[in-house]
Order: sequence, then structure tokens, then C-alpha cells
Amino acid sequence: MSKRDYYEVLGVPRNAGESDIKSAYRKLAVKYHPDKNPGDHSAEEQFKEAAEAYSVLGDPEKRRMYDTYGHQGPAAGGFGGFDPTVFTGFEDILGDFFGFGDIFGQRRRRGAQRGQDLRFDLEITFEQAALGTETKVKVPRSETCGECGGTGSSSGHRTNCPTCHGRGQVRFQQGFFSISRTCSTCGGEGRVVKDACKSCRGEGRLRKERAFNLKIPAGVDNGSRLRLQSEGDAGPEGGHRGDLYVFIHIKEHEFFRREESNIYCNVPISYAQAALGDTIKVPTLFGEETVKVPEGTQTGTVFRLEGKGVPSLDAFGRGDQYVTVNVVVPRHLNREQKKLLQELARLCEEQGDQKNVFEKVKEIFN
Repeated sequence: MSKRDYYEVLGVPRNAGESDIKSAYRKLAVKYHPDKNPGDHSAEEQFKEAAEAYSVLGDPEKRRMYDTYGHQGPAAGGFGGFDPTVFTGFEDILGDFFGFGDIFGQRRRRGAQRGQDLRFDLEITFEQAALGTETKVKVPRSETCGECGGTGSSSGHRTNCPTCHGRGQVRFQQGFFSISRTCSTCGGEGRVVKDACKSCRGEGRLRKERAFNLKIPAGVDNGSRLRLQSEGDAGPEGGHRGDLYVFIHIKEHEFFRREESNIYCNVPISYAQAALGDTIKVPTLFGEETVKVPEGTQTGTVFRLEGKGVPSLDAFGRGDQYVTVNVVVPRHLNREQKKLLQELARLCEEQGDQKNVFEKVKEIFN
């Protein structure tokens, strides 16, 4: 049976670039890999066909010969069919799919590794977020065992794994080629502990609580993330620490509401204050401020207090505070109050419009 064209096998045009050929092969290798299709002879053949095609088209010189002579090159001897060693060096193509990075028993010792990053959620008040604060937090994390120096061994060193003989991988035959799997005895490290450290019981690390003085900058918002470099878990076998990420959660405020760097609040005023005008005191993050309410102010009117908002993390200056006044209508009136309002209503009705209503209100309340 004649061979299919290699470009057809990979499903790429003849002018395909190197990256397109590599990507096409990777998809086919993952799709038809024997581990994913156990007992499927057809998938195994397609897998081998794709590997053979890539072994030629993935090599610039072989590809040039193939484009010139087809399947008969080089030197009329052909390209030799499927060769299992085609997988050597393909780790960058197949990554860790199905253990391809370890085919034919390539060593992959773990040794010292970077520790894991940690997450810590911290809840602070509205004022602390806006103005900044310093607080103490306690974070549980892995610490390198001081007794064994992180080796997990009381003697300070590990021995080669008797199962994989230090390779970290166990090789076995599957179908037409050999496959290596991570050694279950040593977990792929290639070494085991025979004389476990009494302090950490062979783990090399201990779980401890570490206290930090954490400085929260002014202007952090809900979901803000602070990174403390090298304050995460200690790495295995004395590896570098990971990082600690502190996520900020802000408690809701009973009076203020925040949007980016601006602060919003609602302030109640009486009917008389709205009609006659007044000067009211408004709380801000930086103390009380006075706001002049002009006569005839309607409910929902917004006043701006410049620079009384939250400091900006990414720029200079602060946001503003916006004060919305709401006219409060009394629910219960005494006899005198009712009489005054009835007199006001009569005067307004006689006038027929609102032209001099504020002057009349002043006369009644004065």
C-alpha cells in the first residue's frame, strides 16, 4: 500500500511554517496516543503515521529532500518508516502529556524546588482601606525543618530509590515503544529517606504559624492584592520559598459608599432647612465639613466636597465626596406644627404660585 503524503497526514499545506507543522503533529499525537486509545490498533497506526510524518517535515533538511524526491528520498532509500527514537527531544512539543517528557527513561529528578505560593484573606474596615493602616497577621506555612535541613533524614542525606535506582522513573514496554512513568516509591525524586528525621517525620518541612506586620497602603480597594515576596511555603529539600499573596476584603460602612476614589453619602435635612436654607455639618474621612444648603433645595440635590475622597493608589491626589441631601417629611406633627403648615398651605393657595412662598415661610417660622 502506498504511503499517504506527509503533508496530508498532518493536515497542513505544503507551504506551512515550522510552528504550524509542530502544532498539527502535537494535536494528532495527543488524539491518537495509545494511552488514550487502549487496544485500538487503528489509533496506534495513525499515531505512528503522524510521528513518521513529523520526523521528516519537522527537520528542515529532510523536508527539503522530501519536497524534492517524495517518499523515495533520500538517495532512493526512502525515509525508513516509523522510528520510535523520533520522540527523543520532543518534550517541547508534547510537554507532559502521557509522560512523553520521560520516554526511554530520561532522568527527571526533582531535587530542591520552589515552594508553593500562599493566599491569605484579610478583612479590614472602610477607614483602614481608605486611609491606610498597619496590622499584624498570622499565616500558617511550611518551614524548612531545622533538625535535618530540609532533607527529611536524620543523617542529613537521602539514598537512591531501590525501585527506580535514582532515575525517578520506572520504564516498561507498551505496544511498540517503551514508556516511563513516575516512580511510585520515591514520587519521582529518585531518592528516599531510610532514617526519617524525628522532628519532621521524613517530610523535610514543618507546618508553623508565622506572624507578619503588614502595612496596608491608603487607597486599597475590595479585591486588592498585596504580594510578599518569598514569604510563602518553603520549598522541598531546601528550595526557595514561594510568595504570599494577601487579598483585601473591606467591610461595608453604615454611612459611606465608595466608587473607585470617590465617596458617596446621604444626609437628611428638614423641610424647613430645605425651604429656608441652612448650613449643615457633614462627616468625612478627615473630620466634619460644613455644607451650605441654599433656600429652595430639592430632595436629591448633590453637593461636592473636593478632595475628601479616597487617595489614589495609581496617581497623586484624592477623589471627592458627594453628599446627597434628602428632605425628611415628619411622620407625626403636633397641633402647633399642623397649624403652621395649614397656614402655609392657605397662603400658597391664595398666591396661586410659588413666587413668594419662601418669604412667607420665613415670616411663619420667624
